Amino acid sequence: MWGFPVRGRQWLSRRVGFKRSTSRVAELVLDRARGVGLFGRYPLQVAEYCICPRDWRPGRRLSVVALADLHFGGSYLDLARLDQVIERANALSPELVVLLGDYGASHLEGESHRQAMRTLSASLRQLDAPLGVIAVLGNHDWWDDPEAQASGRSPIIADQELSAVGITVLENQSVRLQHRGQPFWVAGLGDQLARLGPPEVGVDDLEGLTGTLADEAPAILLAHEPDIFPEVPDRYAVTLCGHTHGGQIKILGRTPVVPSRYGSRYVHGHVVEDGRHLIVSAGLGVSILPLRIGTRPEIVHLVVGAD
Repeated sequence: MWGFPVRGRQWLSRRVGFKRSTSRVAELVLDRARGVGLFGRYPLQVAEYCICPRDWRPGRRLSVVALADLHFGGSYLDLARLDQVIERANALSPELVVLLGDYGASHLEGESHRQAMRTLSASLRQLDAPLGVIAVLGNHDWWDDPEAQASGRSPIIADQELSAVGITVLENQSVRLQHRGQPFWVAGLGDQLARLGPPEVGVDDLEGLTGTLADEAPAILLAHEPDIFPEVPDRYAVTLCGHTHGGQIKILGRTPVVPSRYGSRYVHGHVVEDGRHLIVSAGLGVSILPLRIGTRPEIVHLVVGAD
C-alpha cells in the first residue's frame, strides 16, 4: 500500500542488529535478576479518563479500552501476564477496544517475531467488545519486520497476524461505526517512524486520512506516536496514542529519556491544547531495557461523552 525506497541497507542492518543484541542481553540479565527477587514487575493499573468533547452529542456515552505497547514475547509481558491484561480489560465492559501499536518484543526477528505475533493475536481475539477491536501499527512493528524494511510496503507481519484473527487494522484508513443509534468514525494513522533511517520516514498521511471521513459524525483518531498531535485538526474529538511508555524510567518525578521531539510535553496522560484532547498511554510492555522504574504499566479506560 505505502512504499518508500530503502537506502543505506548496511547501516540499517547494523543498527537493527545492535538494537536487538542490546535488548536480548538486557532481557537475559534482568530475567536472572527477577529470578532472585530483583526488579519485579509493577502490578497493572487502570488509567481512567472521562472527557466530553464539544462535538460529542449528549446521550452518546462511549466506553473505550486502549492497550498500547505490549512488546509481547519477553519476560516482562509473557503469556501469563497477557492473560491478566485481557481479563482486566474485559472486566471493564468496554464497547470498543483499540490497540495502539508495538506488539512484539524488540529482540525478536524473522520467524520468532512472526510466532510471537501469532501467539499474541490468538490471545487478543479473546478481547470482548460489541463494537469490535481496532488496531494501528507502531514503529517496532515495522522495524522488527526485515522484509517490510527491505520492501517499504505493507501489509507487515503484525498486520497479517492481527487481521487473521478478525482484528481490524487501520493504516491511513477509517471505519464508521454506530453506537446508541448515532454514527461515529474511528480513524487510524499510519506509523510516523516506519522506516529506519537516517532519517526515519513515516507512512502517515493525516490529510488523506481526514479526507476519508465522509460525513460530519464525530471521529476518534488512533496514532502510535503522539508527535502528530500539533497537526491534528479539531475534526477529531480525541486522539489516542502510545509509544512513550510514560518515559518507562522515571526518577524523582522526571523522565530522562522520552522518544519524542517534544520531550515530556506528550509523555503521558490527558493533554488539552486549543480545545483538542489527547490521551497518551504509558503502555504495558518495555523496549530495549526490560524494566520500568516509576512508571506502572496501564490499561487505559476512556469514557467519551455522558448519558
